[in-house]
Amino acid sequence: MNIIKVKDRQELDKKIPSMPWYVEKFINFKLPDLSPSSLLEYVRDYEIFFSWMLAEGLAEADSIRQIPIEALEKLHMESVDNFRMFLMTRTENTNSRTTISRKLSSLRSLFHYLSQIAEDEQFYPLLKRNVMAKVQIKRMHKPKDTAAKLEGKLLQEEEILEFLEYIQTGYGQEVVNNKQALFSFERNKVRDCCIVSLILNSGLRVSEVFNLNVDDIDMKKRLTHVYRKGKNDDSFKTPVYFRQEAIEALKKYMELRQSQYKAPRKEKALFLAIANGKKEGERMTKRAIQEMVIKYAKRFGKPYLSVHKLRHSFATDYYMRNDLYKTQEQLGHASPETTQIYAHLTDKTMAEAIDNPKE
Repeated sequence: MNIIKVKDRQELDKKIPSMPWYVEKFINFKLPDLSPSSLLEYVRDYEIFFSWMLAEGLAEADSIRQIPIEALEKLHMESVDNFRMFLMTRTENTNSRTTISRKLSSLRSLFHYLSQIAEDEQFYPLLKRNVMAKVQIKRMHKPKDTAAKLEGKLLQEEEILEFLEYIQTGYGQEVVNNKQALFSFERNKVRDCCIVSLILNSGLRVSEVFNLNVDDIDMKKRLTHVYRKGKNDDSFKTPVYFRQEAIEALKKYMELRQSQYKAPRKEKALFLAIANGKKEGERMTKRAIQEMVIKYAKRFGKPYLSVHKLRHSFATDYYMRNDLYKTQEQLGHASPETTQIYAHLTDKTMAEAIDNPKE
């Protein structure tokens, strides 16, 4: 099991005892089909909902775990609307409409299981009345809408090469008078260029890059083996091809990985970092990968760039050279509907290309 899922499973196991018995029953039912990461999101959503119920006096209980299932049967549509408003007006202001829809969808899944699947000893549904069955949850992001938001925020053909060149040399020239920044750059520029090149030539997710081990890379076949997002079966990894352009960057990094980061032999991680106060390298964190890309992007003049937008940049270019289903497979999308955003993204590119043909 990959590192992220291991941590999420550990946190899930810690949270389950604080949940009502019927939530634990639901999680156990879903466990074979969903990843620990997905189930952890469910439990976090339920934690917010049950805490709100207690605060609103909608359940007579001293803790979340003690909330009886009968309290769910007594909920009115007004209560659901009030919960939706609560999410919209939370002081943290972190709940986008998409996030709110996901939380309501999590509740619908729980209520559906309790009212349509789970049974008591007399073969009756555990939940006699399902208020969430009345709740309509609209899909917030259609492929066309997502494409519109991404338009102008991705690297185009020549910009991909320019960004890689900037990481190799440009950034160092700009921070030459900052000794700390320059030292970090000189030590990590080959690694950083390798990570960005690999993403721009394969479309890997940040979680997939984070989980990579040295043995996952096959230079001859130009592929790497990754744990795909959303797949609960971790008994095998999925092969993902990368372009020839990533080979040189990978070879340069592999040549200095051991000498530069002094990793112990037991360390299998491909991408390493040496934390402050430590002498040996260890697996680079997801956050460090994300912050690294943002650091270069801001100096490059593309402050909106992120690891995910690098993935989108690759995908847009890949889609123009292939078809929908090959792009879906390369990116590891569960549904071709998700991949359709690249069809919308390339519409404008193709329209511009016909008026501006290359010499």
